[in-house]
Amino acid sequence: MAVEIERKFLVHREHLPVLPPGDTIIQGYIPTLNRITVRVRVRATRAWLTLKGASTGIRRSEFEYEIPLADARAMLAELCQAGVVEKTRYEIEHAGMRWELDIFAGANAGLVIAELELPHEEQSFEKPDWVAEEVSADPRYSNQSLLQNPWTWWPASS
Repeated sequence: MAVEIERKFLVHREHLPVLPPGDTIIQGYIPTLNRITVRVRVRATRAWLTLKGASTGIRRSEFEYEIPLADARAMLAELCQAGVVEKTRYEIEHAGMRWELDIFAGANAGLVIAELELPHEEQSFEKPDWVAEEVSADPRYSNQSLLQNPWTWWPASS
């Protein structure tokens, strides 16, 4: 079974290095029951359908399949009625680990999140100086939650 073990962090923007070229990502969610997530993602000229199980801590099952770009665009338009999350993703290597930095656009403009996928939950890693507070356990920072309750809608103290 495929498993995703992911940690999420807020970012000190002022400490970010010069960013490499990034990819625009547009993703939407197909409504489901029982905390199952079905995501449609377009990244540049490729697309994926991803099914994710319920989270247990920072771990959950994940099954991802590349699909035709035209199918993904049709799914986003027809099946993802809640809209889409837009972001640009940058991949940054640090201390032997690949960090994914997402700079959000649209209703989540201004939000920057760093993600790190790990081979196991107890994996140690070195945080870059631009990584701030961990938000892995805060459900508001899931992309699906950001679609339903965009970051720009949050009270200023959040």
